Order: sequence, then C-alpha cells, then structure tokens
Amino acid sequence: MFGGITNAVREYSRMLLSQTWFRGFCVVLLAAVLSACGGGGSGGSSDASTSTPQAAPTVSLSIESVKTFRFDWADVAGATEYRLLENPDGMSGFTQVGEAIEPGAETLGLTVPLYARVNAQYILQACNAGGCVDSDTLSVSGHLVSGIGYVKASNTDAGDLFGVAVSLSADGTTLAVGAYFEGSAAKGVNQDQDDNSADNSGAVYVFAREAGTWSQQAYLKASNTDAGDGFGYAVSLSADGATLAVSAMGEASAAQGVNQDQDDNSADGAGAVYVFTRESGTWSQQAYLKASNADASDAFGNSVSLSADGATLAVGAFHERSADRGVNADESDNSAVEAGAAYVFVRDADNWSQQAYLKPSNMDAHDAFGAAVSLSADGNTLAVGAEQEASADRGVNADQSDNSAERAGAVYVFVRDADTWSQQAYLKASNADTYDYFGTVVSVSADGNTLAVGANWEEGGTTGVNADESDNSADSSGAVYVFIRDGDTWTQQAYLKASNTDADDEFGDAISLSADGDTLAVGANQEASVATGVDNDQNDNSAYYAGAVYVFTREAGTWSQQVYLKASNTDAGDSFGRAVSLNSDGTTLAVGAYSESSAARGVNDDQSDNSAGGAGAAYLF
Repeated sequence: MFGGITNAVREYSRMLLSQTWFRGFCVVLLAAVLSACGGGGSGGSSDASTSTPQAAPTVSLSIESVKTFRFDWADVAGATEYRLLENPDGMSGFTQVGEAIEPGAETLGLTVPLYARVNAQYILQACNAGGCVDSDTLSVSGHLVSGIGYVKASNTDAGDLFGVAVSLSADGTTLAVGAYFEGSAAKGVNQDQDDNSADNSGAVYVFAREAGTWSQQAYLKASNTDAGDGFGYAVSLSADGATLAVSAMGEASAAQGVNQDQDDNSADGAGAVYVFTRESGTWSQQAYLKASNADASDAFGNSVSLSADGATLAVGAFHERSADRGVNADESDNSAVEAGAAYVFVRDADNWSQQAYLKPSNMDAHDAFGAAVSLSADGNTLAVGAEQEASADRGVNADQSDNSAERAGAVYVFVRDADTWSQQAYLKASNADTYDYFGTVVSVSADGNTLAVGANWEEGGTTGVNADESDNSADSSGAVYVFIRDGDTWTQQAYLKASNTDADDEFGDAISLSADGDTLAVGANQEASVATGVDNDQNDNSAYYAGAVYVFTREAGTWSQQVYLKASNTDAGDSFGRAVSLNSDGTTLAVGAYSESSAARGVNDDQSDNSAGGAGAAYLF
C-alpha cells in the first residue's frame, strides 16, 4: 500500500516542478532556509559583515609628557576600525574623540588639557559593519605629574629668571618665554648663547609644537643688547603666533618713536619694546618702539599686549611722570612721579606708528597707571591697571577724587572707535582697601566683555567664590575680581579666592582668561604647599614661595574652582605661577616659575637638579 502512495507523490511532485511558478518558489524557499541555517557552506560559522568583533579590546592607559594620554592595545579578530570614547569629567557622558583608528596602529597618543581631565574616563571600541564591542572603562587617576611638560632654556644658567613671562598662541602650539636676567651679549636671532658678558641683558625663547613634539624654535635677543636692559620682562604673542612683542623696561636709549637711534644710553630705565615676526619658521626683528615722550626711569614696557591679528599693541609705562589726564594729553609735563601712562601702537603692512597716549581720568603721582595692560582680540577694548591708585571708593565709576586708600588700586577701560580712543569705565574692587594693589594684573576676553583683575595683596581670609569680602585676616593672601560688560555698562560678577587661602600667597599675581572668558587661570607664586601635580594636598605649608596655580570656570554666569595645580618638581622658592597663559580655547596652560633652580636644558630634561638657583622654568598643562 505504501509503495503506491509513494509513487503517487512522486508523480505529483514532477507535475509541480514542471510549473515555472513553483520552481521559483522553491528557489526562494531554499535561499531562505540556507540563510536561516547560516548558509550552505561548512556549517554554522558567522558572516563577518553582520557580526561584531569576536572580543573586546584590552587597553592600557599611561600618562606621558607633554600633556599626552597614551592608549595601547592589541588588535582583535574581526575589527575593521577602533574608536576612542571620552567622558572628560567622569560625569558628562562618552563621546568619540578624533577619527576612527585603522587596525595595526595598536597605540594612540591623545593630547589633553591635563587640568581638565583629572577625572576623565575612556573606552576603546573595536568595530566593524556589524557593530562595536567596548573595552572596559579606563579611569584617570593620580596627580598626572608625568604628563606635565617641563620647559627649560637652551642655555640655562643661574639667575636668568626664565619664566618671568609666558605667552601662548591661540592654538597653543607656539610658546614665548622671557628670561629678563639672561646674560649673553649677543644681538638678534639665534646668535651666540654662551656669552655671559652682559649681565641682566635678557633673552626670549620661542618653542613650537610640531607633530605633538615641543622643541625650541628660536633664541631672541634685542638688536641693541646691553647689560641691565631686562629684555624679556614682558611678552605677548598674536593669535597665530607669528608676531611677538617683547619689552625691555630697563633699556636706556633716549630715542623717541619708531625705529630711531638704538645706540644712545643716556636715559637709564626709559624702556623699549621690540616686535618680532615669524615667516616659515624663521624669526626676525620688525620694529624697535620707544615712547613718544621717552624719559629716564619711565619703565616703558613693564607690560605689553597684542591684539589677535598682531596689528595693535598696548604698552604700559607705570613710572611715566606726566600729570595730565585723558587721551593724547600733554606728554611733556613731568610733575607727577610714577603716575604712569599707556601707549597704543598700530601696524600698517610692516610699518608701526603710535596711535594714542593714554592717561586716566584722575591721574595722580604714584598711581602706577600702566602696571598691566590687556587688549581684546580686535584691539578695540583696552584694560589698564593702576595698582597704586588711592581712591577708597568702591564699584564701577565711583568717586575718583578720594585719595584716602593708599595703593588700593584701580582699573580703567578704554575703547577705540575708528582710530579714536576714549575712557569707558573706572573700576574699583567691591571691597577696595589700602595696599590691595587691585590692577596689578588684568586680562580681557576676546570680545572684551569679560575682564579679570588681580589684587595680589588683598587681605581676605576666606576661600572660594563670592565669600565674605569684609574679612581682612590674611595679609597679602590675594584675590581676583571678574567684571562683565553689557553694552557700555560694567558690573562686578565675581570675587574669587583660592581654595586654600593663606597669608602671603599673593593669589592674583598672574591671571589669564580664555578667549570666551569662561576659563580663568590664577597664579599665586608664593603659595607654600610642597605638593606636586594636579589636585594634590593643598594644606601643607612646608615649601615657602613654591607657588601654585588655580583654574576657575564659568557656567551660566556662575564661577567655581575647577582644579589646583602644582609643578612637577615643586620646591621652596621656585615661584611657580609667576606667569600664566591660556591658549584661546583653554586647552593648553603655560606656567612660569622664574626662580626654579634646575640646570637642565631643553624640553623634559632632568627636573631633580637644583644646582642653578633662579635659572627658571616653564610648565605645560
């Protein structure tokens, strides 16, 4: 019976297969079955185009100088690319950094802002068309000491004070460092560095980062080098790093104006400023600038600031003596000792000229107007500090006529419309007091609407942001004040103190704002903790004058301290934080320690040597 049934089925099957529609159905059905079963090959192996890599990558993280997180791993089977994910603060979530990484690389060096990555987390993904497999999460830990860049001069010598001034380009790839007591008698660019016959003549060193590596690019001397000139006391780079202003406030020529006689030495301490430019990696001096009323002891160049394009330059001369007031006033009066002045120069093509001579609205002897200057990116807003101004009034545009608070300090804001300058505001601290030195340093954001002011002898014993301003229990602890502008109106936004306020720390001796004004670095060059690196112990006071730097950030108008920074080789007397400079987006921070004592030379040399007292160093975070 069963045989008959079987034969009938066979005949029916032949009939169906003879029909075109049924043959097509069988082909489709067979393909579906084979696909569901893993194909028609050698059994159940997966198709690499639709399955993720077979394993997660095993990754290690190490910290390298300069500012580099190094990730190492071994390739995993099936991965066609790798992706690095970053959670920068451990809270904000993971996003990809950089481009996808090809197989075979097995290493990646990520340049980071050290001060902003102390709590960072990372994941490496192994990916293909089927998806990605995550590594275990890597968390940054420790104080990141090994990641701090350590920069020394190519001719390090005791007493050179390398690091008295620092300036970064906008992208953070060019760094200028002043050493105003360097002693070579050389003149010009990249000349003999080993001659020490011109004590305290000064020098400037330019460093550049290429392909992630820092190296010295140039050794700059004045065109009229002389002992005691102090070339390199102040430095300022343009945004592209191709224009550099350098001051020599002890320079002694009695010349006046631009590119005049450099060989005259009849006006001790008159001061000068030199402009250098870079083309295809080669530096040359473009201009030699003197005040239009140069006079002995004026200290022209004690502060300098370039606009972003390098075509506007502000220069302070805080010992200039004219008693006149306002813009382009009488320059010939010398009746107000150490009253101070500021000068604005502009460049047209390669030609420099003086555009303005600025005096404050309440000029008085010993005010030290010009102690600090800072320009906005477009050069149209200028803040000028007068660290010894004596009014006891407080706030914005207050009474300027009072002189009862000796050396309380003030800041003046000037604005330029076309080529005409005018004073916009007169700023005092909200707790102005005698000997606070408000205005010893100033820093303006790129748009000119945020202004930070240091008062390194302010006496508040409190800590943190907007604390009690009336406390005067910590002599010379220092403070920083932040002002903002809305239209033409200025208001104080914040009163900042260190997280470990202590007497004599001089918090606010150096400051630098990022371009957007939302990140602020503050130096306290006499802070005394022996700690090293990022966010280490703040409470130890065993290394007097070691120095520290504090980074604050602003979010929605509210300021908070983000991190506490120390040198990688902290030592008493180093004065770490004597100078600070943030690049445009705040991802690179340079710090000068002009009394550091290592005899090392170049980048990342031996930090442990202390045989060259006062040689100086710079650090990169």
